[in-house]
Amino acid sequence: MTQDVPLRERYPGITRIPYHVGIIMDGNGRWAQARGLPRMAGHRAGTENIRRVLRAAVELGIKVLTIYAFSTENWARPPAEVNALMRLLGEVIRRELKELHENGVCIRHSGRLEGIAPHLQREILNAVSLTCHNERIILNVAFNYGGRAEIVDAVRHIMRDGHPADAVTEALISQYLYTGGLPDVDLIIRTGGEYRLSNFLIWQAAYAEYYATPTYWPDFDEHELARALEEYSHRERRFGRVTPAEG
Repeated sequence: MTQDVPLRERYPGITRIPYHVGIIMDGNGRWAQARGLPRMAGHRAGTENIRRVLRAAVELGIKVLTIYAFSTENWARPPAEVNALMRLLGEVIRRELKELHENGVCIRHSGRLEGIAPHLQREILNAVSLTCHNERIILNVAFNYGGRAEIVDAVRHIMRDGHPADAVTEALISQYLYTGGLPDVDLIIRTGGEYRLSNFLIWQAAYAEYYATPTYWPDFDEHELARALEEYSHRERRFGRVTPAEG
């Protein structure tokens, strides 16, 4: 019967919903190894889990979900694993795009296209173009993404567009980031038990709340997401200010 109760009602401790949530989807390989499976089995399971978490995010009222799918540092992994991850992304786009579009999901890509195979670049751009007017939720896929690379690219574009030095502000830089037009992230969730940002949304996360769980990403379900939002609801976001009581 509890499955028929809306997720929000099952977790009355959720009193605030973050507008923008970022997830570092860590632990796929360790999930597989714990089961005696090859690492790619974990990556496939992790990919399948995106659908479940995205559905829960919609139900809970999250408007932007940014997922860390492949970092600029991931190119240093064994070539066979990198190639398999690239193929997996293409498979996911071809399999899921129609349903995501029909369900009102707007897909965005954050990261560099350079280095990605041309046919995969076309599939990414097609998914972004097809869904660009959807408004139910934004699924921002950080693929071939690095926070420092993002800032470097933003500065290069600002210079290329001829902005003088005294015109450069935080707002201008934000416009030139891959996430231009999106609000800063409110909550970053990291699965897999680690406690670091790993070059993820380092500009946008300046005042984000951080939540870490030992749960591996393939096991991170709607209930885990709800518990993260409960914890977020208990946080007091000050943005560098102090409360009146603290003087």
